Amino acid sequence: MMICISSCGFSRSSIFHHHIGETRDHMLCLNRVCIKPDDNTGLCTLLVSGYLRAHNLSVNQLVYVSGAGDFQLSQIDVLKDPCPLNERKSSDVMETEDNGIQIVNTFVPDSSNQEPLLVENVPDPLAGEQTWPTEEDMEEANINNKQKKMVKRKLPRGTSEYQAAWIVDDTDDEDKDSDNDNQAGSGMVIDEQGHADQGSDGSDIDAVSHFTEKFDEETVGDTEMADEENLTKEQIEAEIKKIKEANAEDEEFPDEVETPLDVPAKKRFAKYRGLKSFRTSSWDPKESLPPDYARIFAFDNFTRTQKHVLAKIAKLDGETKDCALVGSYVRLHVTNIPTDVASKLCDPSRRIPVVVSGLLQHESKMSVLHFSIKKHDSYEAPIKSKEPLIFNVGFRQFTARPLFSSDNINCNKHKMERFLHHGRFSVASVYAPICFPPLPLIVLKNRDGEQPAIAAVGSLKSVDPDRIILKKIVLTGYPQRVSKLKAIVRYMFHNPEDVKWFKPVELWTKHGRRGRIKETVGTHGVL
Repeated sequence: MMICISSCGFSRSSIFHHHIGETRDHMLCLNRVCIKPDDNTGLCTLLVSGYLRAHNLSVNQLVYVSGAGDFQLSQIDVLKDPCPLNERKSSDVMETEDNGIQIVNTFVPDSSNQEPLLVENVPDPLAGEQTWPTEEDMEEANINNKQKKMVKRKLPRGTSEYQAAWIVDDTDDEDKDSDNDNQAGSGMVIDEQGHADQGSDGSDIDAVSHFTEKFDEETVGDTEMADEENLTKEQIEAEIKKIKEANAEDEEFPDEVETPLDVPAKKRFAKYRGLKSFRTSSWDPKESLPPDYARIFAFDNFTRTQKHVLAKIAKLDGETKDCALVGSYVRLHVTNIPTDVASKLCDPSRRIPVVVSGLLQHESKMSVLHFSIKKHDSYEAPIKSKEPLIFNVGFRQFTARPLFSSDNINCNKHKMERFLHHGRFSVASVYAPICFPPLPLIVLKNRDGEQPAIAAVGSLKSVDPDRIILKKIVLTGYPQRVSKLKAIVRYMFHNPEDVKWFKPVELWTKHGRRGRIKETVGTHGVL
């Protein structure tokens, strides 16, 4: 009966229809066998059997095994259905194994067409080197620049010249696709000559009221609680109370920080940059990137690539070469899986089902994923940025430390959020394997001695390593004496040197008044 129910088809209007089952072939494993090799490599082959759903599965595809990861296939065996709906006599010649299993067909991968299991890009260590150009090179560059002044390129939204590895579309109909993309309103026109002149000089402090920072090393570890094994119960409770108080303070006074007494403000906030306008000020997304950032992948045009990848899956359903047909009972040979992981999956006492799903092209490669996320109504504890969480994206599950940020529609810069607050959507950015939206998201959080709780829900928004997330702070002071055109402010700084350092910065009040630092008063940072 269960086999019959699982074999029933549903129309597109059915409530059971969802995007995951539509775009990704999957299989609930009914049988699991681990074949250990004679060598001591620590790797083995896992044999899993079940009914193939949603799409045909190519032996050249990569697969994701729940609880294990991404792997290649070494073979697909199409077996005789052990529980056929309609018993029919088959004239096919079957190969019978010693255990009585009858093999209808066997597929082996083609080395030239098999999808490589590529996770990280291998950057060229010499790619960042620069050599001084010769006079001929300078003259040629000037001629090219003059020719490019009047040339404009039509590029899809989000396209940038990125230092990481580019994933280029392998199609011949780019011109047709670009026309369709432009008609959909996703394109923009940029001037190549003007595009290179938009960088900002980090050495100057503009007249600003906001201080932003892209990378702050001092905050990398502030989300990690101390090792709980070395803490007493009172210390753990005090740490939790501290996080709750910080969450409430951040919600009431967002971005406001106090200037430290023992460290000069110009030293403490040396990595921050003044922006006259958070929305319109320029910021180069490739500025000050760490070398390891070149290990991830970026798309030349994510929307177009997604369209081509989904078209390949649709084309695969019409092929029979090297493909197991949807609905057939198959046995997959998952190769190079760690022996200890395979042993856990094959444990007879395991109650959690194992699901094998086929991966689309590029879905094993690492990039930066952005999720539209909202805190679950039933979860009351604070969720801090860069806190370890369990992400369930489609069939995939992984642990990540998300960076929360706002979603500014009319701005290419997004403000980092220290906590995920109730009642509003935020964007969670993580390093993770590439996935193609739309995909649902369920975020779990581990609890001591209890089952993980649902902390947040959402969906995959985009894959974009060039998204700019800035940490914004606001320094506050208190007016001591106010006249018609002047005011004396204290407690914003604590020494005259800091007042002089931040003198170019514009001041503002919560009611919209704006002004400038005129001079320091005394020796205690009053201005």
